[in-house]
Amino acid sequence: MVPGGLVPGGGGRAGGLCLLRWLGLRLWSRRGTLVFALLWFGSWLFLNGLVLVHRSIMSDYCTDDKSKRILHRLCLEFAEGSVTGDMCDDLCVLGLVEYKRCLYYENGKKVIEARWRGKPVILKSKLENFSSYEPLGILDYQDGAEDLSPMDVVFYATLEVRNSLGLAEDDEEEEGGGNSSLSRLWGKKLRSPDKTYSRAELASLWSLLQQEEYTFLRVLQDLSSHVAQVLGSCGHFYAVEYLSAGHAWDQNIFSLDEAAAAAAGAGAGPRGPRSRWTTRQMVHRIALSFLDMVWHFDNDFTHRLHLCDIKPENFAIRTDLTVVAIDVDMAFFEPKMRDILDQNCSSDDDCNFFDCSSRCNMDKRRCSRRRRNTNLQVICEKIFRPWFSPTLLGAKAGLPLQVELQRAVQECTETDGDVDDGRGQGRGSDVHRRLLDVLTRLLQEGGASADGGGAWEGKGHVHTALNF
Repeated sequence: MVPGGLVPGGGGRAGGLCLLRWLGLRLWSRRGTLVFALLWFGSWLFLNGLVLVHRSIMSDYCTDDKSKRILHRLCLEFAEGSVTGDMCDDLCVLGLVEYKRCLYYENGKKVIEARWRGKPVILKSKLENFSSYEPLGILDYQDGAEDLSPMDVVFYATLEVRNSLGLAEDDEEEEGGGNSSLSRLWGKKLRSPDKTYSRAELASLWSLLQQEEYTFLRVLQDLSSHVAQVLGSCGHFYAVEYLSAGHAWDQNIFSLDEAAAAAAGAGAGPRGPRSRWTTRQMVHRIALSFLDMVWHFDNDFTHRLHLCDIKPENFAIRTDLTVVAIDVDMAFFEPKMRDILDQNCSSDDDCNFFDCSSRCNMDKRRCSRRRRNTNLQVICEKIFRPWFSPTLLGAKAGLPLQVELQRAVQECTETDGDVDDGRGQGRGSDVHRRLLDVLTRLLQEGGASADGGGAWEGKGHVHTALNF
């Protein structure tokens, strides 16, 4: 070895190691820079996304301040004489409508909890502002609203109701008597030959008739106990009875403790028969009320009424355990249902409209206009099956009647409704009768009467469209 020199053969290895370290550092620096840039870009996207989501949420956020401003603006319009209604004086002058909280606000639709003369109510409007509704065009061509006769009002109101519900004139005539069957729903004031209507009355009525849910509730509340009662209105806002909605997270769907307490407060008494109902008896009674509602909606009107958004939150129960449809934005009579389902398709999946579905005709590439499933089928799938599952029933799941009920519910979920007669008879009707029979026997086995609940027991103020 030469003094001061390199070890033979070692210089190359040392140089190679230094080179590798240098290259590794450079590679790490480049990768680190790239990772840092990607993290920075991802953080930027995430933060901007949060800002956009926050703005979107806050723009439709249900705040008390905004709700009160909306009601204050409504009262200003009432003071100006632009709107009217049977609730306006109590809301804007006498202070008998007490604001409680905002329940829902999205795309202008406003739902508010309040107390009217000491009783809880829900205030609703599809749009936030009265000016957002289309005005009654005929008023632009009249010197005064007084020029419109009561029959003119009936005529225009009937046309708007038909348009809202998707019913043709022939459909209405089938119910017997042209305008008469719809016009009678608007109260005695429509039939007063010497009655005239102010612009505020007609404008307010017109804003209400443009809200499909209001129209449904007003038409059906005189015909069915299974829809929420309209109690009054002011301008474009209307009040419906307050009922506690169901919840998907509750194993019983409805708060049965609240129902029992409300029944006691309504006069059932701590020793009355309702106070002795067990939880399962209450569930069976509610299930029977669901069956009654389905049968009623399928058979008691000129056209079947389709419920296309069946979930616990869209139903409530009264103190007598009557099931009530409280959100009917997605409810359609048969003619409108057929128009909705009539669309192009490449498979059956293209023929689903929320909970309402039909089949795709692959030759025509067109969805059938007839709904394939039924209200009962969806209720069995979404409500009955969780209720009567062996998991919730526990040790009672193996009892003969419970097993029979589970089998009937399973058969119900598998029974389509596109049958020849178009009214859901046949197998669907057989399943309905089987469920009714098993639930009735379960109640009798528990020593209870199977008599169902009646209509809402509210008394006093009766709302009609022009009585507001």
